[in-house]
Amino acid sequence: MRDNIVLWWILTGFFGLMGIVYTGWNILAHPDRPIVTAIEWVGTVALFFTCFMGAMIAFYLHKTHQAQNGELPEDILTSDIDDGDPELGEFSPWSWWPIVLAGSAAVGAIALAVGEFLFPVALGIFVVAIVGWVYEYYRGHFAR
Repeated sequence: MRDNIVLWWILTGFFGLMGIVYTGWNILAHPDRPIVTAIEWVGTVALFFTCFMGAMIAFYLHKTHQAQNGELPEDILTSDIDDGDPELGEFSPWSWWPIVLAGSAAVGAIALAVGEFLFPVALGIFVVAIVGWVYEYYRGHFAR
């Protein structure tokens, strides 16, 4: 986790520096304009926003690392694979519902491009996919 924190702080510094360089370069490239119109605002805002987002992720990882009260097995060089937590969750490798859910997102994206009449179709597919995915363990061969 420490490596991730350091990496995110390095990325934060990089994007902050590039935002300063980009803004200064635009000001120097257009000396005849006022500063407000010489700055290319889309790139400047994007670089500083990326810097801010990197700082938020680094801060969150730092606070999470402090709250875990010790090193994770992934951070210790002498640890084995068996030292980690074996329970990572319950996965359904046989489930088709995530594909149906992705299909509903695809139909929704096509609705944005083609026309609003496809939104009810995407919403219907979405409801069926969510209900099917949530209740797949309550019926059929894998019922519990």
